[in-house]
Amino acid sequence: MASTVGVIFSSINEENVPELTKVRSIGSIPYGGRYRMVDFALSNMVNSGITTVGMITKNNYQSLLDHLGSGKNWDLARKEGGLILLPPYINGTETLYRNRLEALKGATSFLKKAKEDFVVLTDSDAAYKLDYSKVIDYHVEKNADITMVYHEHPVRKTHYYMTFDTDKNGRITELEINPSASGVKKNFINVMVARTSFLLRLIQNAIQHGYTSFGRDILSPNLKTLNLYAYKLDSYYANIDSLASYFKANMDLLDKNIRNELFCDRDVYTKINDSAPAKFTATAKVKNSLISDGCLIEGTVENCILFRGVKIGKGATVKNCILMSENIIGENCNLAYVISDKDSVIRDNRVLAGCEMQPYFINKGSLI
Repeated sequence: MASTVGVIFSSINEENVPELTKVRSIGSIPYGGRYRMVDFALSNMVNSGITTVGMITKNNYQSLLDHLGSGKNWDLARKEGGLILLPPYINGTETLYRNRLEALKGATSFLKKAKEDFVVLTDSDAAYKLDYSKVIDYHVEKNADITMVYHEHPVRKTHYYMTFDTDKNGRITELEINPSASGVKKNFINVMVARTSFLLRLIQNAIQHGYTSFGRDILSPNLKTLNLYAYKLDSYYANIDSLASYFKANMDLLDKNIRNELFCDRDVYTKINDSAPAKFTATAKVKNSLISDGCLIEGTVENCILFRGVKIGKGATVKNCILMSENIIGENCNLAYVISDKDSVIRDNRVLAGCEMQPYFINKGSLI
């Protein structure tokens, strides 16, 4: 593995899921019963041998800080390098960054101090497994200026989206932002590799010219002059770009093959909480669900993801739901296609239902 530093954007694309990012950054969105979305980006870096990681924060990052701590759970609590939290301000000002390029401008001091030859840039809004060392090797083999990782799936209409076409050698020949066409495309997953010195030159040039968009002002106008190459992620990938996609990404984990693909072979690290095992009473009925530690199940649970400390009352039926930590579901409730944020209470005899494409969402700390 060539010497590489990592940069993770913990708050980019939060406008895609406003329901989940009202009280947290997108990187700290709970996922799969015990994880946070940022765990995948961090674990991919650690498993690829990257031991210096800069985390760019922005709004509502208290839960992210609580989750990350010193970085010990990812073996990033180090005297040299390790996990470094970067401020959300543009250099020399108290102005919060508004986009990816301004966030990078604020990270120039961190990058200038880095001794590593290469930098991996990634968002924290997707669940996937990728060995970044292979992307670095590909980047060196192609003598690329920038290598962009893509996944082939149908185009989604989100706030900011990028697709591209390549020639037979993998060089990017066409790049489109927010494409109007539909169908399966090569979709940029916001994972990018470059030499640290090259990226710093790009950022400095952007500052001098007043550029505001990495894609529109730097990549798109310079396709012919920059050596932009594409690297394919040929495995499971789930991007959280809407409430429906969050619901589907969690429900995918009920498929054993997808669970094995995400969590076997290479570990996905997360914050460790010591909790008592889940308890199932004589009245409990559970089918095809992920039940976390500390849960108390007295009712019926089917096709659900239950985070730590969830309580399901007697006579309650919960199907196709995602219930985050410390939810309390009263007796004789009936829930279907519900996403309930942390610390919510649903009183006895309530009936709540959504659908797969539009789940019923309950805000954190709600009483219904």
